[in-house]
Amino acid sequence: MVNDEELGYNVKALTGINMDTKKRDHIIEELFKIDGVREVAEVTGRFDILVTMYSKSLDQMHKMVSERIGRIEGIQSSESFIEMKSRMKAMPYMPSKDSD
Repeated sequence: MVNDEELGYNVKALTGINMDTKKRDHIIEELFKIDGVREVAEVTGRFDILVTMYSKSLDQMHKMVSERIGRIEGIQSSESFIEMKSRMKAMPYMPSKDSD
């Protein structure tokens, strides 16, 4: 597994996007052209898609959202959530560090 922080990507954000669904394929293609976009998920709820992104700084993240994502034709609105701190839970199918 890649450690993004060791590579200098210290800022992680999830961006919820509302879009013109007729332009869905175009929007997803354009999102994947942006360096730092790791995952695009179609979801239920108040957003049409959630985008997982990484950057090396808050300034770089700001530019990604405002200058790249905000200019994609068909995106109606977006809301970004910067990850402040993360905790993970081991799942039953994941071996623990203490197992033999």
